Amino acid sequence: MKTEFSLAQLADPDIAEADKILRACVHCGFCTATCPTYVLLGDELDSPRGRIYLIKEMLEKDQTPTAEVVKHVDRCLSCLACMTTCPSGVNYMHLVDQARVRIEQRYRRPLTERLLRQVLAFVLPDPRRFRASMWLARLARPLAVFLPTPRPSATPGLIQRLKAMLALAPNRLPPPGPLPGSVFAALGKKRGRVALLQGCAQQVLAPRINQAAISLLTRHGIEVVLVRDEQCCGALTHHLGNDRDALERARANVAAWCAEAAGEGLDAILVTASGCGTVIKDYGYLLREDQAFAADAAKVSALAKDITEYVAALGLEPAARQDSIVVAYHSACSLQHGQKITGLPKELLSKNGFVVKDVPESHLCCGSAGTYNILQPELAGRLRDRKVANIASLKPDMIATGNIGCMVQIASGTSVPVVHTIELLDWATGGSRPALNASS
Repeated sequence: MKTEFSLAQLADPDIAEADKILRACVHCGFCTATCPTYVLLGDELDSPRGRIYLIKEMLEKDQTPTAEVVKHVDRCLSCLACMTTCPSGVNYMHLVDQARVRIEQRYRRPLTERLLRQVLAFVLPDPRRFRASMWLARLARPLAVFLPTPRPSATPGLIQRLKAMLALAPNRLPPPGPLPGSVFAALGKKRGRVALLQGCAQQVLAPRINQAAISLLTRHGIEVVLVRDEQCCGALTHHLGNDRDALERARANVAAWCAEAAGEGLDAILVTASGCGTVIKDYGYLLREDQAFAADAAKVSALAKDITEYVAALGLEPAARQDSIVVAYHSACSLQHGQKITGLPKELLSKNGFVVKDVPESHLCCGSAGTYNILQPELAGRLRDRKVANIASLKPDMIATGNIGCMVQIASGTSVPVVHTIELLDWATGGSRPALNASS
């Protein structure tokens, strides 16, 4: 793709990166076949290629984003299926993230939308605030029936989004998991030491996931530390276009993890929420221009691993095979497209005694995508229903995935238990049987 940025524009490292990304695009349109919003809507502007044209014009002409541009960029899930499909290696992730920052900085959204996005950015990254908000949502959910039914609109309104938020709130909350700063000793001969990301929403909605990870890791000789000064990874605010907040969180985490590594050492930083893992693995890029943090950020990105990447090297031995349990494996977008981890979780489940089945249309997003199922509830609901129907065709006993957002989204549309991959692996190697749905 031909670009026409001025030399002054190209002096900006972000614009220089956008120029490189845009020039890699050859207009082939392969991305349209795997883009969830294009599959649903059939609108070229709701495809990666269409959004690339919109972003190119906005950046080249240094324009204030228009409502039309914002609508189509907001509809992007950042599922990154287009990057898996693209034969030219276009880094759409970095381009659309840059567009979101531009929109956040220069576009004035309606007041109610600004307030909602500010509330999400304030509440979701903080487990204490998030837990309190879930209790309030439980109390308010019976009142949802009294909210008026909004008219169909290209842009969802506040009432539609509030209904989506209330519908996603769980019926009950589990007790909190272990406190930051906790260290879990290896059982038997110590083979390694890792930090385990505590997460934000996950530690409120399903602390059992990390508890299963700790159980499996310590049983296999790995010491696990929950780093005291760790923060939200920044993914939630990053995808809202609030890069100032996201980068501050990234810097705080880089400092905390590097201090831990410099102390008693770390073999890896393990992540059980693949949406978080994709962003942490990108810290090196996000902080590339920050002289104080660039080198350490690159080290953190190199240390970061999805939990399945690490346990695959431990030589797991199943304690009791579960050959009669059929597991539908939902490959989270952030894992298969963002981190390019596809076959490994399925191989681990199969080797440890489960009957694993691929979900039809596995490349299509379930509609969770961070805050997408709140900000774009109609599209998210259609994607969830499509995903659940594809899963139901397999008649599974359980659904496994590697991301809390996917777990909550899918569980809201099915009665089949939805569990994390690590919960099944822990169970198969001597741990507890997994609990039920994250939203139950």
